[in-house]
Amino acid sequence: MTTDLGLLTTAAAKWEDMAGELKKVETRYAESVQKITLGGETWNGVSQQTAHTNFAATRYEYTAAQAQAKAIGSLLRDAHEKFTDLKKKLESARDDAIAAGMTVSEQGRVAFDYAKLTPAERSAYHHDPDGQKMIGEAVGKWQQHIDDRVKAVAELDQNVKTALSVAVIDSNRDALGKGDDESLTGFNRYAEGDLDKAPKKLPDSPFRPKGDDGFTFTGPDAGMKLTGTKYGKEGSFKLYADLAHMTYQGEYKNGSLTLSGLDDMYLGARATANYGITDKGLTAKAEASVGIRAMLEGRAEYGYVGGYGRFEGFAGAEASASTTLSKKGWNGNFKAFAGEKASVAAGTEVAGLGAGATAEAWEGVGAEFKWDFGKGEDGKYHFGGKGGLALGGGGAVGAEFTVDLGKVKDAAGDAADWVGDTAGSAKDEVTSWFD
Repeated sequence: MTTDLGLLTTAAAKWEDMAGELKKVETRYAESVQKITLGGETWNGVSQQTAHTNFAATRYEYTAAQAQAKAIGSLLRDAHEKFTDLKKKLESARDDAIAAGMTVSEQGRVAFDYAKLTPAERSAYHHDPDGQKMIGEAVGKWQQHIDDRVKAVAELDQNVKTALSVAVIDSNRDALGKGDDESLTGFNRYAEGDLDKAPKKLPDSPFRPKGDDGFTFTGPDAGMKLTGTKYGKEGSFKLYADLAHMTYQGEYKNGSLTLSGLDDMYLGARATANYGITDKGLTAKAEASVGIRAMLEGRAEYGYVGGYGRFEGFAGAEASASTTLSKKGWNGNFKAFAGEKASVAAGTEVAGLGAGATAEAWEGVGAEFKWDFGKGEDGKYHFGGKGGLALGGGGAVGAEFTVDLGKVKDAAGDAADWVGDTAGSAKDEVTSWFD
């Protein structure tokens, strides 16, 4: 009630003046710096192209800074108008309560004003249960009325804070090849200056964990489970003693760019087996391991182009054998190893076609052979294999090729659209020569 709301319009004017000064700087920059990369034949080559991109990006930031400053000024003016209106409504609510025989403290607490009553009226109210009830109901009604007015101010205050916070977050609409924006954390050219249209909550962080919070931790835990083949399901056996299992997954999205990561660590012992003939085909798997293993993986995708890198480490003993035969393909493996090993893997994917390679260093005794031919659980078709051997020291190498038919189809469709659009543009241009 005592805040000088005029300071909001004073601040708004300063932000608007700042936008004007930034416009002057942008104009000077365009005429004296950026100009040297535009046209002419005195400067050509890679350096000129790089400068052209960087200078355009700098000018973009000057333009975006103007838009952001204007938006903040506009938000502050809207805030002044709305706060002034709500303050008047709160004052009116207080005056109405007083006129109805109430008192309102500086803290906004409502009470019945007995001072306005004559001694006889006060005595009558004190000895009249119905009168006391009526007073209580009236006090509660006026208290709620004033509380609602105060709540409206608090909500507006939070909305203004959120709108100002969002206004200075780079929207990146013109980044990553869409325009001249080369900074993911620059000024916000698309800041919203209308408080009614501004977001009422802060956007989620672009880095968001997968699942509930991306982090899971289990253990210690132990148990055994056995199920037979029935109702078209595989039979399974599981025996485990987990000391600890920790997993964290995260993902960053920004337009066509997606970055994701996975960190997984396990310490314990387990043995599992699956077997049966189902509508999915023939399955026979068995594996056992004891020790500690860790895996760290990172992936990046931009449009139809992507890549990944992965590191794995293991210390202990493991053995496994499996084969799966179905209409989707055939895969299997045999592995037995005791000791320590570390592996690195990397690969890339373009328009749904991927290739990757794995290399492992082993310190121990073991052998491994693996093959994949068919469609995996991720929906991609996998073709590849891996082999390794160690007698005290050794290693393994592997390669894999993948085909994502969905992405191949999408890429082909986009390419066809581009060819069609380009051909149409070329036709229009050539035709215009003869007009």
